[in-house]
Amino acid sequence: MQDCGAGEKRIPEKREADNMDERLREQMKRIRHKVMVLSGKGGVGKSTVAANISVALALEGKAVGLLDVDFHGPSIPKLLNLEGPPPMTQGGKLAPAVYGENLKVVSLGFLLPEKDSAVIWRGPLKMGVIKQLLADVDWGDLDYLIIDFPPGTGDEPLSVAQLIPDSNGAVIVTTPQELSLSDVRKSIDFCRKVKVPVLGVIENMSGFVCPNCKTVIDIFKRGGGESMAQSMGVPFLGRIPIDPRIVEASDSGTPFVYHYSGTEAAVAFQPIIGMLLNLKEKTILPCLH
Repeated sequence: MQDCGAGEKRIPEKREADNMDERLREQMKRIRHKVMVLSGKGGVGKSTVAANISVALALEGKAVGLLDVDFHGPSIPKLLNLEGPPPMTQGGKLAPAVYGENLKVVSLGFLLPEKDSAVIWRGPLKMGVIKQLLADVDWGDLDYLIIDFPPGTGDEPLSVAQLIPDSNGAVIVTTPQELSLSDVRKSIDFCRKVKVPVLGVIENMSGFVCPNCKTVIDIFKRGGGESMAQSMGVPFLGRIPIDPRIVEASDSGTPFVYHYSGTEAAVAFQPIIGMLLNLKEKTILPCLH
């Protein structure tokens, strides 16, 4: 029987896949801690939390990478005022944008032809792009890689859970309303099923602090995140109150934790940063698929 040659055509593809797996392995060895930032639903401030966590760690003198894989709504470039043309490649690797002295940032938003362009991709293509952003970005040596995901438990967090089985775990952002809490329970269940440790739950938009008398006004209900975390058996990392200056800072691309460091909302990040600074390294070798 004559060989059609299809097998030979697949050899270069397999070789390239193997090479990417090796590049991914080598790059992940250079990153001490990998942390996922998840939310059960949209509109809870997940990306704002991810950006401010990253900046706060960088201000502690840590080498930090922030990867935005929210394909359908990449907001990290806007939050850090890094919108513009994609970064240039160096030696076959994508060069991340640099914010301050210690923070490297990569977002799909850098790669879109227009900032308002829609991304219409199926799961396998998303996984391939995520793998390439992990393997072929010049992250260098990092203390932390913070990964910001789209809401829910879809292809993106599943892909990273498979590609980085030695991640330290996930921080999950919620708001006090039951609708958000219900979706966070699903996120916790997802993490348990894919064996990603839950580092803790953050209750965002938890009360409004009056700027005059400092009284906390519960615009939404308050305390739901803590009781939910307790019932699910996961750590509760604290409450971040509503502060209109967070919106102003986000719109102008100025990190809130830096420019308003003494406010109640900025101080609320301290227990979260303290937890991350005390993470222990994990040494599980990746098992790539």
